[in-house]
Amino acid sequence: MPKRPTSADVATLAGVSRTTVSFVLNERVDVKIPNDTRRRVMDAARELGYHPHASARHLAGGRSQVIALVMRQSPEQIAGDALLADTLRGLASAARTGGFRVLVEPLAQEGPGQGYASLLQAQHADGLVISGPRVDDESLLDLIRAGFPIVLQGSLPGVDVTSVDVDNAAGARGAVEHLIALGHRRIACITNAPVVYTAAHARLSGYRAALESAGLEARPELIEEAAFDAQSGHAAMARLLARTTFDAAFVASDVVALGAIGALREAGLRVPADVSIVGFDDIPLAAYFDPALTTVRLPAFELGQAAGRALLERIAETAMSHRTLLPTELIVRGSTARRPV
Repeated sequence: MPKRPTSADVATLAGVSRTTVSFVLNERVDVKIPNDTRRRVMDAARELGYHPHASARHLAGGRSQVIALVMRQSPEQIAGDALLADTLRGLASAARTGGFRVLVEPLAQEGPGQGYASLLQAQHADGLVISGPRVDDESLLDLIRAGFPIVLQGSLPGVDVTSVDVDNAAGARGAVEHLIALGHRRIACITNAPVVYTAAHARLSGYRAALESAGLEARPELIEEAAFDAQSGHAAMARLLARTTFDAAFVASDVVALGAIGALREAGLRVPADVSIVGFDDIPLAAYFDPALTTVRLPAFELGQAAGRALLERIAETAMSHRTLLPTELIVRGSTARRPV
């Protein structure tokens, strides 16, 4: 990984002190700096690609420290995220221990990278927690390689970056194994999001692994993608019903499952008498679905808290990159039943 330039590097190249670099780059209007000196500092910073660290600028300007939670979804999708409140509570509890505030930044799928890159490069935040990373996000990879303080709430395989996640593949595999143990053999899958999102890919991999272990084939006609919300789950289930038959489905998000169950009912099918359903997340409403939803419990508060602690360590440069995996738990309720003989 290339070494991130420092203010000392800028000072050396410009032939000035680090204090002068700080005054110029933090735009201290109360300090008189000659125009030619200011120009040399700016030119050196531009040549090196140096951006002053947010905490230093906060100290210079007397502002509070900020970390940002960047969610790789549109504002509309975030509004339907039933686990966001718990995640934010966990993140904020960790942030407060270091005197930080939390900024939430939505980032729609069609604009990868640029929005949160500017948060760091313009010193609006000291560090970022990226929720729901995508494998096609080159701008994120650039920030990681440049050494900016970043923690993923999720994962990017093969990338050396601190991450906090649940074992999505294992959780999904356990959900599908539950359906297999109930005698189901034609098991559909609706993903929680497009598979460029690493969590969606991992949950689909867990579904396939469970089928393969049981000697069953993961048929392409039994798999559909959704996009975070109930409407996309309804549409995905309708597409499945239009082309094939099945007696169970793993829906990799409780919110998506709500829409999928609606489509089943519109088709005259009963849950679980005709089709068993397992979700993922265990949102607060899952226990109050009709029927109550069997699902994989995700520890949202603990994920947010662990991500916040890891980011404070990255900002303070007291820890190297590491990966934290938190456990999931299968919660069996009324939406699954033994397949009729």
